[in-house]
Amino acid sequence: MSIDIPRGTQDILPGTVEKWQYIEQKAREICRAFRYQEIRTPMFEHTELFKRGVGDTTDVVQKEMYTFEDRGGRSITLRPEGTAAVVRSFVENKMFGNPTQPIKLFYTGPMFRYERPQAGRFRQFVQFGVEAIGSNDPSIDAEVLSLVMNFYQSLGLKKLKLVLNSLGDTESRMAHRDALINHFKPRINEFCSDCQNRLETNPLRILDCKKDRNHELMKTAPSILDYLNDYSKEYFEKVQQYLTDLHIPFEVDANLVRGLDYYNHTAFEVMSEAEGFGAITTLCGGGRYNGLSEQIGGPEAPGIGFALSIERLLAALEAESVELPIEQGIDCYVVTLGDKAKDKSVSLVNDLRLSGVAAEKDYQDKKVKAQFKAADRLSAKYVAVLGDDELEQNVINVKNMETGEQEEVSLSSFVSYVKEKLL
Repeated sequence: MSIDIPRGTQDILPGTVEKWQYIEQKAREICRAFRYQEIRTPMFEHTELFKRGVGDTTDVVQKEMYTFEDRGGRSITLRPEGTAAVVRSFVENKMFGNPTQPIKLFYTGPMFRYERPQAGRFRQFVQFGVEAIGSNDPSIDAEVLSLVMNFYQSLGLKKLKLVLNSLGDTESRMAHRDALINHFKPRINEFCSDCQNRLETNPLRILDCKKDRNHELMKTAPSILDYLNDYSKEYFEKVQQYLTDLHIPFEVDANLVRGLDYYNHTAFEVMSEAEGFGAITTLCGGGRYNGLSEQIGGPEAPGIGFALSIERLLAALEAESVELPIEQGIDCYVVTLGDKAKDKSVSLVNDLRLSGVAAEKDYQDKKVKAQFKAADRLSAKYVAVLGDDELEQNVINVKNMETGEQEEVSLSSFVSYVKEKLL
């Protein structure tokens, strides 16, 4: 009986993994420019962290988490998202005491959600995310948005749409909450059981319901923008002003909610408008989460961040027919003829590799012609041919595969010769 890969997961094979590496390198480069430092948190945490941080009423906590009991009887959950774990680390490691604030962090790694697998969505997926913790300044919101938009554009994506909303502060949200309850309550029996359960606990979640999104009451639901107090209005206007100053186009959508409970004030999504990308167009989501630090036992530490799926990003690149500039092939392939030459190739290839040259040789006793074919398949820039006769004379023939030019080089200068040619 064969064992297949679990549903909702994937193998990332050579030939494709190079795209992932390129994207991850681009992420690190832009984070360095914006002065965000990498953080790595565990792939599993105490379940209570996500219940408190993400929210008991969210689909993530209620339906999608991989939760199990360890041998000590503790409830453990594979991380479904990155923000709660980063804020937990911020609190636990007392980063709030660092004199340089805000603390600006990024992460990349696997997340786990039990969802129905579909194009670009997996049960194990990889996120790149950014968190800026310790500032209430709306300019940090604009900075985070600039980072993600510039990241996408640096990879060649053009058909992007940034959508914004404000969820307001606690006062604004409570006023909006009461309006939502009054709006939905008379006909709540027409909605799914989840929405009915959330009416009193968290009516904002109703607006994020996938089952009832086409219900007529959704279209006429009270807008949060009508319930923002003066502080929340001014904050949102500042964010928009900064984005305009940065020449970043955006749209305001009062129905944008986001699926996690910790969001307040700025909420946003980046969407792909590429033809054929699919019904679900969201590439990235994020927002401000003032209060999350306090929810998990830390001091007041307002924050903002985003997370994006690498799988969705790759799908968007494909939809826009963007070819990443992945360097293909190797630098040098050593072809041998004769047993002594074959033995010598072991140290020759090793010397090339240790000097930084990507090199390869034959390991299957192939004929010379087959070795040349192997070098061609690997797109070798140079092919070095060593026979027993050349070995006796301490020389090796090096061929430039692009120009066809060939030169005899002494074995003692072979490595430095190849390195110089590659410059």
